[in-house]
Amino acid sequence: MPASLRYSLAARLHERWRQYAENRRGAAAVEFAMIAVPFFFMIFGLIEVCMIFIASSVLDHAVYEASRPIRTGGVQRESLDKDEFRATVCERFYNLMDCNNLLHVDVRTINRFGLTPNGIPTDAAGNIDPGLLTYNPGGPAEIVAVRVFYEWPLFTPVISRPLVNMPGNKHLLHSAAVFRNEPFTSGGGLSE
Repeated sequence: MPASLRYSLAARLHERWRQYAENRRGAAAVEFAMIAVPFFFMIFGLIEVCMIFIASSVLDHAVYEASRPIRTGGVQRESLDKDEFRATVCERFYNLMDCNNLLHVDVRTINRFGLTPNGIPTDAAGNIDPGLLTYNPGGPAEIVAVRVFYEWPLFTPVISRPLVNMPGNKHLLHSAAVFRNEPFTSGGGLSE
């Protein structure tokens, strides 16, 4: 093969390589492809954290609103059981959360405000233990602690890892209200 032909082939390849290296038409698409996966993981992780904060606020509001009838004697007057009280809490979720098997209610009387239960009623595996939950809305002028636990399922696989505090890739939300019942009578009105 003559030297001039080799030179011209090398020169042409060099020129083609230089043109390819200077071509910027697809650079944005390639750069976006490189950062798209981490970018969307971050966005979905941020959305998930925001949803947890919103759900926590909704849970706090639901506990506050559902506890009011206990404090005023309405629950006792109507003899609401645990499932009916649980349904009352669920009504205040605005369809944001699914109550089926994810919502747990603990209502109990305590002797002093300083004896408010503050632990999470879980078994050795980290799941909510229904045997540790009670339902006693109390009587007139008794101190009542209402605790509600919700198992929030997490969806982003890597980003949500620090949020997992239960088995099954879940985050436990909880809210509490502690108050002294009003001095209602068994008929539901206030005593004098």
